[in-house]
Amino acid sequence: MKLHKKIPFVELKGIPDLITDFLKSDLPGTEEHLFSQQNFKTKIASRGRHYSTETREILCEVLSDQMAEPHSSKQIFNLKSLRESNTFTITTGHQLNLFTGPVFFIYKILQTIKTAQYLTSEFPEYNFVPVFWMATEDHDFDEICFFNTEQHRYEIQSGSGGAVGRIILDNVSFISRFEKEFQDSVFGTELILMLKEAYKPGTTLAAATRTLVDRIFAEYGLLILDGDDARLKNLMIPAFSEELNISALSHSVSKQVQFLTERYGKVQVNPREINLFYLSASRNRIDKLGDSYVLADSERTFTSQELHRELTEHPEKFSPNALMRPVYQETVLPNVAYIGGNAEIMYWLELTDYFKDRNIPFPVLIPRNSFLNITNKTLQKVDKNQLQIDDFFGDYGSVINSKLLENNEIRNLLKDKAGEVAAAFQSIRVLASRTDKTFGNLVAAEETRQLKSYRRMQKRLLRAEKVKQYERVAALQALYKEVHPGNKWQERVYNFSVFYSFGGSAWLKSCLEEMEVTQASLVVMVD
Repeated sequence: MKLHKKIPFVELKGIPDLITDFLKSDLPGTEEHLFSQQNFKTKIASRGRHYSTETREILCEVLSDQMAEPHSSKQIFNLKSLRESNTFTITTGHQLNLFTGPVFFIYKILQTIKTAQYLTSEFPEYNFVPVFWMATEDHDFDEICFFNTEQHRYEIQSGSGGAVGRIILDNVSFISRFEKEFQDSVFGTELILMLKEAYKPGTTLAAATRTLVDRIFAEYGLLILDGDDARLKNLMIPAFSEELNISALSHSVSKQVQFLTERYGKVQVNPREINLFYLSASRNRIDKLGDSYVLADSERTFTSQELHRELTEHPEKFSPNALMRPVYQETVLPNVAYIGGNAEIMYWLELTDYFKDRNIPFPVLIPRNSFLNITNKTLQKVDKNQLQIDDFFGDYGSVINSKLLENNEIRNLLKDKAGEVAAAFQSIRVLASRTDKTFGNLVAAEETRQLKSYRRMQKRLLRAEKVKQYERVAALQALYKEVHPGNKWQERVYNFSVFYSFGGSAWLKSCLEEMEVTQASLVVMVD
């Protein structure tokens, strides 16, 4: 794959307004969390002051146990380096999607690796280690139980409601169908071996995901962390206790949530009164009812004393929700940057006041790069239709309309005549302002009526051209689906196997090489 172009997010119409405002420094109070040399210097200093030797030792112990057999010299080096006070982490996280799910799973990890490399070169007195945080406690099994290739949808079945990382795989029959699809691909055998190595009957989904991610990224030194660990949860007892007692998170973020809601219409995640779950065979939301606590979708209740004793004795049974998870992560890791999708970055930005109130260093937030992999044949079609890749990431319907009416004599005449009418009424309005108000109102109403007629004629013309040029319309719509399968961004539909099958590890390396570090961008690659 070769680079075709890079389009900054701030120039893409499909990016949420909150993200573009953040990237443009137009979101008050968030400038210090943007990617910049000065911000990193500040974050490094702050993190160094607030991260204890004891916490670092616990983290290293957990990682050493969880990664009992590191598979590369870089992983061994990073594990050893993490014990030093001048080592910090660059982190991303994701759900345990089957065989990584959509390919952006791969992109965000690659960007985490490259960002760690970049910062190590920019700040040679420090070390920066890439970390992948596995969302093993998530319970939305339906969101992660499948992946799509160009030909098939593959999925597994299991009971839902509990922490997905603890699900034990039994039926992995999907592998045989996958084998048939990819056995003749250049790197199909390698993909099949990856799948069989990771998804063995009897293993947990967490273990399968760790095996797969390690297989793909071990050579880059990636460390893989599972937060479902009693030793790490023990570090969260003060924060979890405060959440149970006084609903600390929802109170701290209320002002920011109100501001974001007023400015953008809504927030990505609304805080709850208590932002914790209770883990057992299921994962149940903890709600407060008077002086007691109840587990949602359950008949189990606790008194305040009982629940706090449970937290002290079994912190592993308490699980953070989407808003509390960043707090957990930043408590246990010496982290200076988080790389996430747009939705993730948007809910992190709700938490700035909570971190400040609790004296927890807030990381630099980096929206992950997006990638588009297209064939040279598709690019030729784009060029033949005198389009740009950018056109596929805005209002494509308007693009089609403009192509249909391009150099259309009637459309140009209507446009010119409408302009003449508008200019004529402009002159009349000047004179009308010298007469009485009712005459001015009559002029305005007549202008509206006539211009509306021209717009109606333009719409009728467009409909007629769509009928007349239906083959061209169909071709342009088909081209859109080549770029956006299922009318979605490609990276949110296809699994990485679609691209790895013909490029192998060289495809990964080409993505890593072209990955933008300092600027959130859409990277377009062509084979």
